[in-house]
This record gives sequence, C-alpha cells and structure tokens, in this order.
Amino acid sequence: MSHWTDAIIGERMAVDQQFSDRVAASQFSNAEWDLIMTATDLDMENADDPEAARIVADTDSVAAIIPELASIRAQTASMAGQPGGDSQQSGGGILESIKRALGFGGEDSDEDEVDAEKLAAAEGLTQEYAEALQAHLEDSGSFEQARAAYRES
Repeated sequence: MSHWTDAIIGERMAVDQQFSDRVAASQFSNAEWDLIMTATDLDMENADDPEAARIVADTDSVAAIIPELASIRAQTASMAGQPGGDSQQSGGGILESIKRALGFGGEDSDEDEVDAEKLAAAEGLTQEYAEALQAHLEDSGSFEQARAAYRES
C-alpha cells in the first residue's frame, strides 16, 4: 500500500522549493534538513472532518537523528576544506546517520545526547513545513485529494 503523500508528490515538490528559503534562514543546512525530513512522518489529524482536518508533522523519530546533525556539519566542512571537518569525529557519515534515524544504532549510539534546542527547532520547522503544505494544497484545490488519499491508506 502506498503512503498517502504519494498522491500529492507534485504538490510536495512545489512546497519543497518554496520552503527552501525558510530552511536557508534556519539553523539547519540543506543536508541536515533532508535528514530531519527523513525522520519526520507527515500525518493528518481529523481526516474524516473536512473542516477540522490538518496536516501535522510526526516528529517522534527526529530526536534519534539530532546527534547526527553535528556529523553532517563536520562532513560538509570537510568536503569544503574548512577546519572542523575531521572525519574521525564524523560518527560514520551519512549512512550511519540514516541507520540511526531508522533505529539501527550505529557507532557510539549510546553516547549521543540530544540537543534539546536543536530538537525544538527541528520540530518547529517541520510543523511549519506541514502548515505550508496544507496551505498550498488548499490554495491549489488539492487538499480534498490529500484527505481522501489519507483516509484510503
């Protein structure tokens, strides 16, 4: 069975482009944002009620990837030839980040601590994205299609 957001993939791509300015203004790089969104699931509350239905960001898995954001930043700095990009500190790279985000542990996973400020910022930004997606769907007349897809999934 496909995920309900598959029915609105074109709309999501448009919102991704529009939201890129918001990401650029945030504390997160594009690579960090991509990892945050990988760990975020979009959900819909009150999908049976056309007036109350809302797209929300389910960020239950985001805390698991917050320690990896420093790794991504170090790798990006290393690729750009900037100081602070020591691969020994990178924690295994993007693959390790994805494995941890999916709950498969990884190097030093027991030692990682969640930065509460980064977690709150990530959760806030993902909810802003969910709201931007909903606004875009409503403006384009596609919200009803998304709601129907959600109810069918």
